[in-house]
Amino acid sequence: QVQLEESGGGLVQPGGSLRLSCTASGIIFSIYAMSWYRQAPGKQRELVARISSGGGSTVYGDSVKGRFTISRDNAKNTVYLQMNSLKPEDTAFYYCKAFFGKDYWGQGTQVTVSS
Repeated sequence: QVQLEESGGGLVQPGGSLRLSCTASGIIFSIYAMSWYRQAPGKQRELVARISSGGGSTVYGDSVKGRFTISRDNAKNTVYLQMNSLKPEDTAFYYCKAFFGKDYWGQGTQVTVSS
Protein backbone atom coordinates (compact mmCIF):
# COMPACT_ATOMS: atom_id res chain seq x y z
CA GLN A 1 0.00 0.00 0.00
CA VAL A 2 1.38 3.34 -1.07
CA GLN A 3 1.40 6.10 1.53
CA LEU A 4 2.67 9.65 1.38
CA GLU A 5 2.64 11.47 4.68
CA GLU A 6 3.19 15.21 4.85
CA SER A 7 4.24 17.05 7.98
CA GLY A 8 5.61 20.41 9.06
CA GLY A 9 2.69 22.67 8.32
CA GLY A 10 1.38 25.23 10.75
CA LEU A 11 0.85 28.89 11.48
CA VAL A 12 3.68 31.30 10.75
CA GLN A 13 3.99 35.07 10.57
CA PRO A 14 4.69 36.85 7.29
CA GLY A 15 8.38 36.74 6.53
CA GLY A 16 8.83 33.54 8.47
CA SER A 17 9.92 30.08 7.38
CA LEU A 18 8.62 26.54 7.47
CA ARG A 19 9.97 23.23 6.24
CA LEU A 20 7.54 20.65 4.98
CA SER A 21 8.40 16.98 4.78
CA CYS A 22 6.76 14.17 2.86
CA THR A 23 7.75 10.60 3.64
CA ALA A 24 6.78 7.82 1.28
CA SER A 25 6.24 4.12 1.84
CA GLY A 26 5.14 1.33 -0.44
CA ILE A 27 7.03 2.63 -3.48
CA ILE A 28 10.59 2.53 -4.76
CA PHE A 29 11.03 6.16 -3.82
CA SER A 30 14.25 6.71 -5.75
CA ILE A 31 12.61 6.20 -9.15
CA TYR A 32 9.74 8.63 -8.53
CA ALA A 33 9.72 12.28 -9.42
CA MET A 34 8.27 14.20 -6.49
CA SER A 35 6.24 17.37 -6.43
CA TRP A 36 4.64 19.77 -4.02
CA TYR A 37 1.30 21.30 -4.90
CA ARG A 38 -0.91 23.67 -3.00
CA GLN A 39 -4.54 24.62 -3.01
CA ALA A 40 -6.05 27.67 -1.40
CA PRO A 41 -9.79 27.99 -0.71
CA GLY A 42 -11.67 28.76 -3.90
CA LYS A 43 -8.60 28.29 -6.09
CA GLN A 44 -7.27 25.54 -8.30
CA ARG A 45 -4.48 23.29 -7.14
CA GLU A 46 -1.17 24.64 -8.42
CA LEU A 47 2.32 23.28 -8.78
CA VAL A 48 4.73 24.68 -6.20
CA ALA A 49 7.87 22.70 -7.01
CA ARG A 50 9.02 19.48 -8.62
CA ILE A 51 12.21 17.47 -8.30
CA SER A 52 13.49 14.66 -10.48
CA SER A 53 14.05 11.17 -9.15
CA GLY A 54 17.76 11.72 -8.64
CA GLY A 55 17.37 15.27 -7.39
CA GLY A 56 19.38 16.84 -10.18
CA SER A 57 16.53 18.76 -11.78
CA THR A 58 14.03 21.09 -10.13
CA VAL A 59 11.16 23.24 -11.33
CA TYR A 60 9.37 25.97 -9.38
CA GLY A 61 6.15 27.85 -9.75
CA ASP A 62 6.65 31.51 -10.59
CA SER A 63 5.13 32.68 -7.33
CA VAL A 64 7.67 30.82 -5.17
CA LYS A 65 10.89 31.14 -7.16
CA GLY A 66 13.72 32.42 -5.03
CA ARG A 67 11.82 31.75 -1.79
CA PHE A 68 11.13 28.01 -1.74
CA THR A 69 13.57 25.13 -2.18
CA ILE A 70 12.66 21.53 -2.89
CA SER A 71 15.06 18.74 -2.00
CA ARG A 72 14.99 15.01 -1.37
CA ASP A 73 16.77 12.34 0.59
CA ASN A 74 16.31 9.02 -1.20
CA ALA A 75 17.87 7.13 1.71
CA LYS A 76 15.04 8.42 3.92
CA ASN A 77 12.27 8.21 1.29
CA THR A 78 11.56 11.85 2.01
CA VAL A 79 11.08 15.02 0.00
CA TYR A 80 11.30 18.44 1.61
CA LEU A 81 10.02 21.91 0.86
CA GLN A 82 11.91 24.71 2.56
CA MET A 83 9.73 27.81 2.52
CA ASN A 84 11.29 31.16 3.33
CA SER A 85 9.99 34.74 3.24
CA LEU A 86 6.46 33.45 3.54
CA LYS A 87 3.59 35.68 2.47
CA PRO A 88 -0.10 35.59 3.36
CA GLU A 89 -0.82 34.47 -0.19
CA ASP A 90 1.18 31.29 0.50
CA THR A 91 -1.62 30.18 2.80
CA ALA A 92 -2.96 26.91 1.42
CA PHE A 93 -3.17 23.19 1.90
CA TYR A 94 0.09 21.69 0.66
CA TYR A 95 0.22 18.24 -0.91
CA CYS A 96 3.05 16.06 -2.09
CA LYS A 97 2.79 13.88 -5.15
CA ALA A 98 4.86 10.97 -6.39
CA PHE A 99 4.91 10.28 -10.11
CA PHE A 100 6.27 7.36 -12.13
CA GLY A 101 3.67 6.56 -14.76
CA LYS A 102 1.01 7.01 -12.10
CA ASP A 103 0.30 9.65 -9.49
CA TYR A 104 0.16 9.08 -5.77
CA TRP A 105 -0.97 11.88 -3.49
CA GLY A 106 -0.59 12.57 0.19
CA GLN A 107 -3.37 13.86 2.44
CA GLY A 108 -1.84 17.30 2.72
CA THR A 109 -0.81 19.69 5.45
CA GLN A 110 -2.14 23.17 6.18
CA VAL A 111 0.13 26.19 5.98
CA THR A 112 -1.24 29.47 7.27
CA VAL A 113 0.72 32.70 6.98
CA SER A 114 -0.82 35.39 9.12
CA SER A 115 0.09 37.97 11.71
